[in-house]
Amino acid sequence: MLRYLLFRLGTMVSTLLVSSILIFTIIQLPPGDYLTNSIAELRAEGEAQAEEKVAFLREQYGLDQPLPVQYLHWISGFVQGDFGYSFEYAAPVSEVIGDRVFLTLVLNFVTVLFVYLVSFPLGLFIARRKHGFADRSLTLTGYVGLATPNFLLALILLYVANAIFGVSIGGMMDPAYLGQPWSTGKVVSVLAHLVVPVVVIGLSGTAAMIQRLRANLLDELRRPYVVAATARGLSDGFVLRKYALRSALNPFVSDIGDLLPQIVSGSVIISVIMSLPTTGPMLLSSLRSQDMYLAGSFLMFLSILTVTGMLVSDVALALIDPRLRLTGRRGH
Repeated sequence: MLRYLLFRLGTMVSTLLVSSILIFTIIQLPPGDYLTNSIAELRAEGEAQAEEKVAFLREQYGLDQPLPVQYLHWISGFVQGDFGYSFEYAAPVSEVIGDRVFLTLVLNFVTVLFVYLVSFPLGLFIARRKHGFADRSLTLTGYVGLATPNFLLALILLYVANAIFGVSIGGMMDPAYLGQPWSTGKVVSVLAHLVVPVVVIGLSGTAAMIQRLRANLLDELRRPYVVAATARGLSDGFVLRKYALRSALNPFVSDIGDLLPQIVSGSVIISVIMSLPTTGPMLLSSLRSQDMYLAGSFLMFLSILTVTGMLVSDVALALIDPRLRLTGRRGH
């Protein structure tokens, strides 16, 4: 297990290294940058020293250096906790992002918990009642959840809450707590405001997980060893828990790695629609303004979150299925 874990950590580091190169290259592909756009704005405002100011900033932050040198400067600082400078906000990136990364992690973590805590028992429930009323109704509900775009559901809930109940469900905390230090009241407000975005973001993932677990369990229940166990007089519930469930869990657990990227990408649009103070709206703004260090830092954080989810998925699979821990050993 230790050898397998070290191998996965090495793969994780190499993946992040390649991701950082791709992120930096893609950000640099569009012509110009934030400072180039600033020159045009300063000229339009009649600023005589526009080019001198921008040249000073380029030299100060190494933007006049070749791209490989800029990349090495950025990635070495990122590893040390220096994420660069945001030209749009005229402040270090670490100060600009503030609580946004933390709130994004909280939102994604709670959404993953919601998906698994809801889909796991429902998947078991409908698998034991295949082709019954509960199976058909929940399956139909799952298809509706898969077919409904997250942003459309968010717009519907926003309208219903405002038109019928006269309340706003946007944001992740009451406006009174914005910019305030963390307290018990602020934590309670965040937890209360998490309900709607978690349901909106996690609905499609929950529906997909239920259908996948149901299909896996039904497939395992038709295996000869399960049929033999049932023929010996064992109850269906015992056979399901003791034999079929463990084999059906492998695809279910492996979906953790795919679920996190889906939640992260889906939460960007939802964050804009529901005015959530997460990384999504600021990431879109930094990409439009070509604020390279701010956009690059956000994308790197998302990459770290994604490969971490893949690592958790692989380690969980290795714990469930010992055969995975033997891969790579000689003689196996």
